[in-house]
Amino acid sequence: MRSLARLDNVAKIYPRVHRPGERLRAFGAILAGREPREGAEVLSDVSLEVFRGQSLGIIGENGAGKSTLLKVLTGVIQPSRGQVQLNARAAALLELGAGFQPEFSGLDNVRMKASILGMSKAELDQKLDDILEFADIGDYIHEPVKHYSSGMVVRLGFAVVTASQPELLITDEVLAVGDESFQKKCVQWIQAFLNGGGTLLLVSHSIYLVQKLCQRALWLHEGRAREYGEVDPVTQHYLAWHERRSAEEKMHRENAEGQSGQYRVAAAELSGVPGSGPENPAIDGSMRVSFRLYSPDERPPVCLVGIFRADGTPIYGVSSDAENVAGVAEDGNHFRFQIEFRNLPLLPGQYQLQIHAMDPEALRVCNTRELAFHVEGKSREFGFVHLAHRWLRDEPASD
Repeated sequence: MRSLARLDNVAKIYPRVHRPGERLRAFGAILAGREPREGAEVLSDVSLEVFRGQSLGIIGENGAGKSTLLKVLTGVIQPSRGQVQLNARAAALLELGAGFQPEFSGLDNVRMKASILGMSKAELDQKLDDILEFADIGDYIHEPVKHYSSGMVVRLGFAVVTASQPELLITDEVLAVGDESFQKKCVQWIQAFLNGGGTLLLVSHSIYLVQKLCQRALWLHEGRAREYGEVDPVTQHYLAWHERRSAEEKMHRENAEGQSGQYRVAAAELSGVPGSGPENPAIDGSMRVSFRLYSPDERPPVCLVGIFRADGTPIYGVSSDAENVAGVAEDGNHFRFQIEFRNLPLLPGQYQLQIHAMDPEALRVCNTRELAFHVEGKSREFGFVHLAHRWLRDEPASD
């Protein structure tokens, strides 16, 4: 399989140049061909390879280095260290309006961009009507680009790319700008491009779009490749991390161990579960939970058990009080509970099991213990659970 793009241990460091001394040291490093000693390392030893016919999505939070990676790959900027190889006729849509002259008309910019992409004048004349039809900006094609909205700029740039027939298409969040109808048109074109053997390198914050269009994914975190592989597990792990991060305060709330009340969860564990370690086991269909609640007055406490997504969204809950279940007394102050969930229909992702210790009257939550687990697998379904279903086909009516 032919390699179209390759990065080997690529790093990019932007030197500090705020003070005269910093600018002097940065200039000296450039003259000496050395890396700057001081600066922000926005990419650090990133390696990847894209083969003909593959589609790769690059994901990560803002500031992770995604756009810098594309600029290094396309030669817009040079890496501070590492090797870059681009062995394909590539078309790149990077920063909004990049390559367009704002004072020139849309039509003049189409001619200029087509020339940059390697199209001859005869080729452009043959495809100009298709470009204008795809862009669909009407008479604005004769207006200076500085009068265009951001969506119109993207329409024009993408339209030229569709006509240039690249081997490798490199895009950076361009589909997030246009209106819905144009986004659909672009996605349909990209799918046809991929079905025809094209290669795609896509930066997007839309995980749905990455899962829909890409076979593989690279998760960048603080300039480093945190995970690189098949699209489903990489995007699932990224979403789970993002959910945990956005709900960090909620997920790491104080486990009072008696400070918020006398009844508390003394111990808890998931049992009979295969997986990737005690901190975050993987479940496979069923799950058993064993836990002990402490009671200071020897009265049996009430427990509430709930399943949540990693971001705190509740999925299911049940209480021992509502189902007339009492814990088994182990001694005067400890009561043992077990609950088993069979054939869990959860979709792949990260989850929490929360155990709440309540007073015997079930009026107050005194203490909470959280256990993380995850469900592995591939799925393009939405939501939290799988509902059994089948698609029905209308049969032709019989005479």
